[in-house]
Amino acid sequence: MTDNVFFSVSEFAKLSRTTRNTLHHYDSIGLLSPISRGEDNNYRYYSGKQLATVNVIRILQASGMTLAEIKDLRDRRTPEIMDEVFTQQIKKIDEKIEEWGRAHKLLFTFQKMIRSVKNIDENSITIEFLPAEPIILGGLNDFSRSRNDYDAAIDFYHAISEKFPDLDLNYPICGVFSEERVKRGDWVGAERFYLFSPEGRNRRPAALYAIGYARGGYGHVDELYNRLVHFIDTHGFEICGDAYEEYPLNGVCIPDASNFLIRVMITVRAKG
Repeated sequence: MTDNVFFSVSEFAKLSRTTRNTLHHYDSIGLLSPISRGEDNNYRYYSGKQLATVNVIRILQASGMTLAEIKDLRDRRTPEIMDEVFTQQIKKIDEKIEEWGRAHKLLFTFQKMIRSVKNIDENSITIEFLPAEPIILGGLNDFSRSRNDYDAAIDFYHAISEKFPDLDLNYPICGVFSEERVKRGDWVGAERFYLFSPEGRNRRPAALYAIGYARGGYGHVDELYNRLVHFIDTHGFEICGDAYEEYPLNGVCIPDASNFLIRVMITVRAKG
């Protein structure tokens, strides 16, 4: 039905979601030319049946083929050749979809962390119930033989990469301190690390948390932990679980590491 339907260059560009310049370029290299010219005005016209062709050209070009390659393919095309080409390009597109899906999750996670501290009072301590969040939890950190946080973090990344080779490791790294360590005031060197990742197999538990904030670099949170423990003791609560240390404003959005925003969440319950 489209064989006898003709469009001007502007109309065809609009319908095919391309531009006049692109169509002129395709014409100049002999890839796709107008099917006819007006007898009275010599205007160029495209046929409706060329809509599918121009869109296939654009898709093939977007998936990595050059215009020269597409032109060569046009000149030697057969159903068998086109079937094989489409198979290859569909595979490339599927890979791109997967890649962009991972990118979307990563950017969404960083955006979620930034928005989680929008308009907060950094000097306040609050008691809040937080829902469970997916995380990728590492094993116990090894601080023997003068090993430090850096050594432990390297071990964490290697272990997670070996255990879950398909997981994206680019998410924010955070720390966990056990209930026992928080109660005895030992919060130097996280007991475990975790990635705040939507792909996580583990969970930061749904629980009631005492939440506080501080500015500083990684690990500079002694004063914040002291304030949190004092607040918990003097406001009718008690520590009943792990503490989670996160950096919602980190190097992704803060150029000065000494000004990162740190959030500590200690699991609590009401006394009695």
